[in-house]
Amino acid sequence: MELSDIKHVLEHSDSQERLKGIVALKDYDADIASPLLLGKTNDAAFLVRSFVAMGLGRKRSDAGFAALLNMMNTDPDNNVQAEAANSLAMYGDTATLHLVNTFHANHHWLVRRSILAAMIDLNSPVHMLDICLTAIKDTDLTLINAGVDHLSTLAKTDQAEAALAAILSLKTAENWYTRMHVAYALKCFNAPAAKDASLELRQDQHHKVVAAALEGLVN
Repeated sequence: MELSDIKHVLEHSDSQERLKGIVALKDYDADIASPLLLGKTNDAAFLVRSFVAMGLGRKRSDAGFAALLNMMNTDPDNNVQAEAANSLAMYGDTATLHLVNTFHANHHWLVRRSILAAMIDLNSPVHMLDICLTAIKDTDLTLINAGVDHLSTLAKTDQAEAALAAILSLKTAENWYTRMHVAYALKCFNAPAAKDASLELRQDQHHKVVAAALEGLVN
C-alpha cells in the first residue's frame, strides 16, 4: 500500500480499515512507520491499539519504547497491555526492569503471562526467578503452572538451585495439573532431589501426573 493511502486509511472511521493501514506499515522502515504508529496509540479500538503495540516492537525507536511503556502501564485494556509487554522485550535489556516492575504491579493473568514469556529472551536469570516466585504464589492456576514451566528454563543457570527448590515446593500441590507441570519441569534438572521427586510423582494418584513423570523413560 502506498504511504499516502496508508495515511488516509489510518483516519478512516471504520476500525477495520485503520487496521489495514497499521498492518501495511510492516513494509516500511522504522523512521517512516514509527511516527504513524505513534499517532494511533490512543485509538478508540483496542484491537487497533494492540496492532500498534505489535508494530512498535518491530519498528523500534526511542519514542516507540516510551509509548510502549505507557501502553503497558496505562492502557485500559489488558490485551493491549500484554501486547505492549511483548513488544518492549524486543528492545532488549533496557526493558527488563520495566517488565519486572509491571509484573509485580499488574496482577492480571494475561499481562503476567506475557511478561513471563517475554523474559525468556532477555537472558536475566535473577529477574526470571523473581517473577516466577511471584507467579507460583498467584491464585490463578494458569499463572502458577506457567511459573513452574518458566522456572525450568533456569536449570542451566546460576539460579538453578533456587528454581528447583521452588518447583519442589509444588510437588504435592492440591491441583493435579500443577503436579503434572512439576513432573515435566523436573526433567530439566539433574540434581538428586529432582530425581527423587520424579520417582515420587510416578506414584501419584492421578494418572496424567504419572504419565508425565514416566514420559521419556521408554523409547
